[in-house]
Amino acid sequence: MATSLDRLPTRKALSNIAQDFYMRGWMAGTAGNLSAISNKNPDCFWITSSGLPKGHLDTYDFILINITSNEVAHRYNDDANPSAETSIHKVVYQLFPDTKACFHVHSVDACIAASGIAANENHMSLPALEMLKGLDILQQTPEVNLALFDNLLDVSEIAEQIQQRFQSNPPEVPALMIRNHGITVWGTSLQQAYNRVEIIEFLMSYLARQA
Repeated sequence: MATSLDRLPTRKALSNIAQDFYMRGWMAGTAGNLSAISNKNPDCFWITSSGLPKGHLDTYDFILINITSNEVAHRYNDDANPSAETSIHKVVYQLFPDTKACFHVHSVDACIAASGIAANENHMSLPALEMLKGLDILQQTPEVNLALFDNLLDVSEIAEQIQQRFQSNPPEVPALMIRNHGITVWGTSLQQAYNRVEIIEFLMSYLARQA
């Protein structure tokens, strides 16, 4: 995207990103969710409404959530509900206060890359490729792990596990992977989070080809 996403109104940027990720096959159907801190109310974040096709979102398909209370602060459609994974986004914003955007996508490559990791492992090793520089990893031959979590029907349990682990053991990179599900990535701006999704997905594609 030639224009920095942070120059756009927040909900417009999110709808553009959703269409982009949909076209790449990362948000097929209604899968995935995107959020960003509100410019007008930094105590809240906008997140995609549940059950909507991500390739066709408009600026009214987002719900404003209070980070502390988890209550809905605003919605444009009375029938709209927040994404099922709102609790994960909320935990990310609480744990990392400088975060301005958090994106969760579903890709085939990410699921394949994680499928070979033993069930008792809670991380996956990232390849020591040049692309790691985009995640602020600047060592010559870095050994970097991506936090790995099991996929649970109750998403709030995943969010609780993320909070417990990251409070005592901060992640090496601003991202995590949920088995059989997909990656969640965050950044200090919309553009940075977008770039980081691209980087993590590049690494997932590389690993998937090694599987």
